[in-house]
Amino acid sequence: MIPTSYPTAEEMARLTARMLWEIEAVHFMADEPFKLASGLPSPVYIDCRKLISFPRIRSTLMDFLTVTVMRNAGFEAFDNVAGGETAGIPFGAMVAERMALPMTYVRKKPKGYGRNARIEGLMKEGERVLLVEDLTTDGGSKLSFVDAIRETGATCGHTAVIFYYGIFPETIKTLGDHGVELHHLCTWWEVLEAAKDMGNFSQETLDQVDAFLKAPREWQEANAF
Repeated sequence: MIPTSYPTAEEMARLTARMLWEIEAVHFMADEPFKLASGLPSPVYIDCRKLISFPRIRSTLMDFLTVTVMRNAGFEAFDNVAGGETAGIPFGAMVAERMALPMTYVRKKPKGYGRNARIEGLMKEGERVLLVEDLTTDGGSKLSFVDAIRETGATCGHTAVIFYYGIFPETIKTLGDHGVELHHLCTWWEVLEAAKDMGNFSQETLDQVDAFLKAPREWQEANAF
């Protein structure tokens, strides 16, 4: 079912942040920072994949994401919804169901046998495709998925994510230079505000998180393992 009413973008961001805390999908740990895939430290960590195990929250956020995309891009702007392997696949399926559109998914690389395809499902030349993912940091990982979609002859000018880091200024430009507009529900800033409201963290931890969010590269250099 396509949602027809929804809160403001600000209220959706606030509620999304609260839900992420409720299911413990986000974490703050300044004294023993997390190690990212890049090897760099971070006092914050998020795992949006946990959302698939919480039906009520999952459903609400998919409603939020669907109406955000339709409000920003248009109600008849797409012909196909593609999830990015792997975290984007379930969310892509749920958004496609709400938008009453065909669903496909994009592999990170060709599977190496059979058709050696990157696109699974039916994607036709000329279709306008919405790429759905769980989150984006600097936007770079989205470009490969977009290129794979465009290689089919379809177009892809929009990507939708639940969570956008919102701390790397190059993200919007990186996507924009590739002809892609980003739609998202919340960022680390809303998550930080929710953490302050909860009162579960020391001021020192909150200050460290705030310092990281305002200057992530500098914080990582100063706190490198």
